[in-house]
Amino acid sequence: MIEKPTAALLRLYADKYETADFLADDPSWFMHQVAGALNQEAIAFLASSLSYGSRKQFFPKIQYLLDCSAGNVDGWIRSGDFVHDVPDTSACYYRLYTFHVIHQLLVAYQRLLNDYGSMGGYLQTEKCHTAPEAVHAISRYFSACGIESVIPKDTRSACKRLCMYMRWMVRDHSPVDLGLWCKFIPKSSLIIPLDTHVLRVANELQLIRTHTSSMATALKLTEAMRTVFPTDPVKADFALFGMGVNAKRGNKSNH
Repeated sequence: MIEKPTAALLRLYADKYETADFLADDPSWFMHQVAGALNQEAIAFLASSLSYGSRKQFFPKIQYLLDCSAGNVDGWIRSGDFVHDVPDTSACYYRLYTFHVIHQLLVAYQRLLNDYGSMGGYLQTEKCHTAPEAVHAISRYFSACGIESVIPKDTRSACKRLCMYMRWMVRDHSPVDLGLWCKFIPKSSLIIPLDTHVLRVANELQLIRTHTSSMATALKLTEAMRTVFPTDPVKADFALFGMGVNAKRGNKSNH
C-alpha cells in the first residue's frame, strides 16, 4: 500500500509535468509536428523505436526521417520512397543500428501499413483489447519479419519503448499524448514505460523492491500506480519523471 504522503506527491508531480511544456525535450514532440492521425501514428512509432541513449544524439536521427518525409510520414513509408533516404547499406545510422537495420524496419512497417491500413488497424485485426496484448502483437509481428534489434523479440523485457508508444497512442485528454487508439484500448490497461531512471525513482519511493528491469517489474509498478491513479495508472509516468528531474536538481544544489 502506497503511503498517503507519497500518493499525494505522485499526484502533485503528475499534474505539474503533464503539460505542453513537457514536449520540448521529449521524443513525443515529433508526433505533434505532423498533421493527420496516420502521420502522427507513423512518426510516433519511429520516434519511440529510436528513443534510447542520449536525446542530443537520437533527436537528429528522428528529425532526419521527418525531414525526408516532408511531414507525410505515412505516405513516405507506404509508397516506398524511404528507400532513397534510408538505403540498405552497412553504414552506421545510430549507435548499433545500421542503415540496413532501419531500412528493414521500414520495409516491415510498409508491409504492415499496406496490409492493415495502419498500426491501429493491425491491432484491431488482431483483436487487441488491452495494452499488453497490443505490445505482444507488435513484438510478434516485427519478430516474424526478422526485426529484433529495434523492436523487442518478445515481451519478457520491459519493452519500454513500445509501452511509451502505447501511452502516446492511447491516453486521451492530454497535452502530450494523442489518444488515437482510446476507443479500442483502455488507458487503464497501459503499462509504465520502465527504464533505469524510472526504476531508480520507484525504488527510492519504495513503490517496488527490485532493481531488475523486466516486463514483470513494469507490471508490478503499474499495479502499484493503479492504487493512486485507478483508471489511468500510466499518468504516474509524468510524476516519476518529474521526481527524477527534481532529485537531480537537488543533488546539484548540494555540491
